[in-house]
Amino acid sequence: MAKFVAYPFSVIYYFFFSFLLLIFHPIQVFSLRFFGLNTQKKSVDYLNILIIRTLLMLGIRVRFKNPHRFPENRILIFVSNHQSTYDIPPLIWYLRAHFPKFIAKKELGKGIPSISFNLRHGGAFLIDRKRAKNAISSIEKFAQRVSKNKWSIVIFPEGTRTRNGQVKPFQRVGLRTILNEIPNALLVPISVNNSWKLARWSYFPMPLGIRLDFCIHKPIDPIDQEIEKTIDQIEEAIKSGVKI
Repeated sequence: MAKFVAYPFSVIYYFFFSFLLLIFHPIQVFSLRFFGLNTQKKSVDYLNILIIRTLLMLGIRVRFKNPHRFPENRILIFVSNHQSTYDIPPLIWYLRAHFPKFIAKKELGKGIPSISFNLRHGGAFLIDRKRAKNAISSIEKFAQRVSKNKWSIVIFPEGTRTRNGQVKPFQRVGLRTILNEIPNALLVPISVNNSWKLARWSYFPMPLGIRLDFCIHKPIDPIDQEIEKTIDQIEEAIKSGVKI
């Protein structure tokens, strides 16, 4: 019954969601071409807060808990579990002051209005999983670019989204490579809860009345500590905040 009721609401939601993507695509193109990357980034911020607001049509609310203040002189690496594509808009919006740049699969870099353009031109790193041997050198260059521009990084070290909310074992190569390139970065674990439920029916229909919870944990300083031990701490912190 819940699934049946969700269909008409989902149709309305996707109409407005698609409208936002189509409207903001030319806005991004215009902003980047005539005003530069910072203006294009602001247009992406506004797109994502509107996506979050549009989710209210489905009774889906977002709670983002961050009791911490971050130093301004450190590169931040936000490390999060990954439950669905709807992890992204809240991370973009609530972390917007830190210019977060994502690591995403190459396939997302084409075919999706607004989203693909931002991934290609907004500073993200698109990884080709079929050419894993070349990924390390590409991640190194990505990390160097982030460090040079004083941006931050958002990384999902599980590699793929979970289907049931449980945190998968970390694929450590990417995070290890970034830490080698930016050894003075500050690592910020983030636990995401309930986002996986939005993919319960493969995103159509969308379930109603879900609350997405994002919790930022105490930052971890990797300086004077072995990288593997640091990653262990991050993984433990994230798991401690995930409730199944």
